[in-house]
Amino acid sequence: MPIYLKNPHSILAVIEKRPQDVIDIRLPSKPAGTWGVVRERAEEIGVRVFFGRGEQEAVRQGRSRGGDAEAAIKEHPGCDLAELFADNAGLFLALDTVQDPQNLGAIFRTAAFFGVRGVLLSRDRSASLTGAAYDVASGGVEYVPFSVQTNLSRALDVAKDAGLWVLGTSEHEEKDLSAFSADRSWLLVLGNEESGMRRLTRDKCDEICRIAPRGAIGSLNVSAAAAICMHHFQRRL
Repeated sequence: MPIYLKNPHSILAVIEKRPQDVIDIRLPSKPAGTWGVVRERAEEIGVRVFFGRGEQEAVRQGRSRGGDAEAAIKEHPGCDLAELFADNAGLFLALDTVQDPQNLGAIFRTAAFFGVRGVLLSRDRSASLTGAAYDVASGGVEYVPFSVQTNLSRALDVAKDAGLWVLGTSEHEEKDLSAFSADRSWLLVLGNEESGMRRLTRDKCDEICRIAPRGAIGSLNVSAAAAICMHHFQRRL
């Protein structure tokens, strides 16, 4: 099944990184701004561009509402673990059953901003890379390597064998994020929005930390916590 994207920045990223996976693009009759750039780039590489598709046709084909501009693309295949950890220098992320596509997309966007080396995703009970996640990521899915694994616990062992240290996150821990620095290559694990990391995942961690609250709210949305952690390690490089 194709994935339909409605963010022009997401579409431009796919055109740049894997143009062979762009099926077609549908635009208003006079695309302007970033959509005009999408048209130019698509025509440069020979992607089919259609104009003026109406709302009734979109509904009949089961596509999302919200305007004429969108692209149909093939799903990103990701990579295997050996490729993900081939170069183990820097910061990596692992997401343990993160379920909200908006959170998933936001984490990918921030990871691309901070130059995260790769993202490890759990397959079961986790958000998949839907069009919504791609669009929130605004191109991040194309720029950050990722691997989707059924057995996250085993994948963490592979990461350790590759030379990474596994740092879990939990609001219930005592040790603060500030106790850790980029003196080694870390795989930072972020857990489910409600329940956090699963027990088997927690058992694989070399260290576990928290972001200590300074106000009345004691926890953060997982994408906000991920952004704070990524910034912490980036500024200590």
